[in-house]
Amino acid sequence: MTEKEKGLSGQLYNPNRDDDLQREMTACKDLCHQYNLLPPSASEERDALITRILGRRGEKVTILSPFYCDYGKHIQVGENFFANHGLVILDGAIVTFGDNVFIGPNCCVSTAGHPLDAAQRDAGLEFAYPIQVGNSVWIGANVTVLPGVTIGDGAVIGAGSVVTKDIPPHAVAVGAPCRAIKGLR
Repeated sequence: MTEKEKGLSGQLYNPNRDDDLQREMTACKDLCHQYNLLPPSASEERDALITRILGRRGEKVTILSPFYCDYGKHIQVGENFFANHGLVILDGAIVTFGDNVFIGPNCCVSTAGHPLDAAQRDAGLEFAYPIQVGNSVWIGANVTVLPGVTIGDGAVIGAGSVVTKDIPPHAVAVGAPCRAIKGLR
């Protein structure tokens, strides 16, 4: 089994030891670099580049620069998506955003994590677990979403939160670690 196959199946893997993964990451990072250098007024060029970067995208997708991701092709974005400046998506696994998702500035969505065992970390091993963000979700500024999390439809994640566990639909959730504090229905 290749390192890529291990990673996509949720097993520990070492992306630094797989030439294919390294090539894919470098190609994506080059595209992100090009995207981040374009002026805001170059909307057609920006749209064409973000289409090349993302695995799937709906209509009306806006991602303000700077934007960074690892592979891009593992990111699926629905209709009417808006991400403010400074979005980082570490997409070693699939990251899915529903329709009408709004993300504040300086957020990080990371499918990647490292083992607690120091010897495994020192060997360069990591894991990647999928992240799912539902429809009509608002994620405030400076939020971090960690591997394996699902955020339900209609949820609001308060600024500065660290989302370590699933958030139910139609909940306001805040804190580090993030937890639901009230329902919206």
